Amino acid sequence: MYKKILILLIVIIAISCKKEPKNIEIEQPISANLLKSQDVLNYVGTPKTIKDKKILMYSDQGAWFAYSFPDSINGYGGFSGPFLMTQQNGIWSSPALSQLAIKQNGIEKTLIPTKQISYNSHLEQEYTQKDFKIDQELTFLSGHTALIKTKITNTSKNKITLETHWRGSIFTEDIFLRKNGNELEIISEKSNAIGHIKFEEKDAILLKENKYTTKEQKIILQPQESLEKEISQTFIFPEYSWELEKQKINQTIFEELIEKRKQEKEAQIVALLNQKRIEFDEEKYKQLLAKTIITLQNNWRIPAGEIKHEGMFPSYHYKWFHGFWSWDTWKQAVGVAKYDPDLAKKQIRLMFEFQKEDGFIVDVVYRDTTIEKHNYRDTKPPLSAWAVHKIYKADSKKEFVAEMYPKLKKYHYWWYAKRDHDQDGLCEYGSTDGSLIAAKWESGMDNAIRFDDSKIVKNQEGAYSINQESVDLNAYLYAEKQFLAKLATILHKEEEAKSYINEANILKEKIQEQFYDTVDGWFYDTTLDGKKFIKGEGSEGWTALWAKAATQDQANAVVEKMLDTTKFYTKVPFQTMSADHPKFNPLKGYWRGPNWLDQAYFGVKALRNYGFDKEATQATKDILKGGKGILGKGEAIRENYHPITGEGLNAQNFSWSAAHIIMLLLEE
Repeated sequence: MYKKILILLIVIIAISCKKEPKNIEIEQPISANLLKSQDVLNYVGTPKTIKDKKILMYSDQGAWFAYSFPDSINGYGGFSGPFLMTQQNGIWSSPALSQLAIKQNGIEKTLIPTKQISYNSHLEQEYTQKDFKIDQELTFLSGHTALIKTKITNTSKNKITLETHWRGSIFTEDIFLRKNGNELEIISEKSNAIGHIKFEEKDAILLKENKYTTKEQKIILQPQESLEKEISQTFIFPEYSWELEKQKINQTIFEELIEKRKQEKEAQIVALLNQKRIEFDEEKYKQLLAKTIITLQNNWRIPAGEIKHEGMFPSYHYKWFHGFWSWDTWKQAVGVAKYDPDLAKKQIRLMFEFQKEDGFIVDVVYRDTTIEKHNYRDTKPPLSAWAVHKIYKADSKKEFVAEMYPKLKKYHYWWYAKRDHDQDGLCEYGSTDGSLIAAKWESGMDNAIRFDDSKIVKNQEGAYSINQESVDLNAYLYAEKQFLAKLATILHKEEEAKSYINEANILKEKIQEQFYDTVDGWFYDTTLDGKKFIKGEGSEGWTALWAKAATQDQANAVVEKMLDTTKFYTKVPFQTMSADHPKFNPLKGYWRGPNWLDQAYFGVKALRNYGFDKEATQATKDILKGGKGILGKGEAIRENYHPITGEGLNAQNFSWSAAHIIMLLLEE
């Protein structure tokens, strides 16, 4: 009796341990919050040339490469690209570097996608044939590697036999392929990053010049049976270990990874939703918050080359924005801190890594200085203490404040040592090389009309100023004193905090007295002696309100002009220049009329600071509605917008625009 029971148990165990073909799995549903990110950007497009920049691209984990969905037979069966930011300010490696080909009864099937869906966590597409379907998913394992899982399922009632293989080719300019066992390497003389396509062991590679195929594999599928194939694509810089990355790839279970990414992205969306102002409770604003996250995610980069900390491009989409700017960084960090304070901190560290002994912060830095040199000719408006304080408000960790405080203090007083020509406590924009163009760049508002007649004056060797004192610069410095006082208090440096407050009070009076025109009811730049206004109403006029440096009466007058539909309350309110000025030209004037969302945010915050909450909420809604493609799915968030027509202008997928949308929609 016992012997029969023992034999039966052995049989049951043997049956249960037998490896069965993988059947169709019931996928975990996408959560309601992650669903808000579904297709918020349109990634569809197959690159036609190596420098085709018409297509939006998806990346994650700080990778220096990105993908899209194919829209032609040249890419079907895979994902477009990848687009490589590892070289030449961004080039496409291929229409589709890894493309699945399938034959049935010896005839290759034409694959046309029946579904292409993006989420902040991953990309997925489906191809449906008469007897089978193909599901493909792409997600990022790390800042070096993307994993692609392909599942082929027999949807018929009969057994089917298929032959499958991978194939691909690269744009031949500046890149070539090299075989290494069951891996392909992508090499370029213009980058020290090496690409690796890792196939399954049975996928023998046949390489001919810049094209490859893998050996055909016959697969037999029973009805409803599935077969999965996984490949990895890695682009890794020499400071990282390919061997360690390969181990990580081998140890990763795709289903667990994609679930991790889903949870990660959902948590980010939830973090923003939990801080959202009650006035913006409609679904369209919730969806927009998901779009802001993916916009910033696509511009996120891990350390490489000259860059020692993680940071964000202004836009991967525009070739001259493949660097890291100080002004952009302060603004991006404030937005990112709302859902990822650690990433916000890394961005701040990136810029301060390049701080000079005298406190100077470089304007922009790059990974590869053989492509572009760091720009030490100027800095950018001082908003770094604001950013650090906002990060502290997000996670209440004093360690980062203690780390950054002495650096922030040194940067703050650099302005008074190197950019106060007449030593009257009011600073000017300027340059290190004596050039007027770099001095205009330092303002961040390169060709604003207030600088049309500017000249350069020398302060000392290596330090020059424009011959005018700027209201926005001094408003920022006033705000920075307030934030430095708060940071000093956090660190129990009470005497230093009092000193900042005393300085701020003195500066506040100077701002109110020198820059405000009582006749016009507006804040303007002035000549160095403070005796003459440099007229032309621009967005710098409300920075004193953003910084809380204006009196209530001054604010009332400024707000009246801001709400005037002939001046600043256009289709996309609070643009950079009054619409009734003769030099207003949004299409040809970079800072002569377009609506930049950072300046629009400063305007909205200015209203809130002085009790115009109802007007601020309505202006926010009008800004987001007026800018074409901000709300809704598909279109990218733009660098700036035409204030009259609402058309998106200049670079797509712009980081500080996304960051300031977060600020507009969230509680402070």
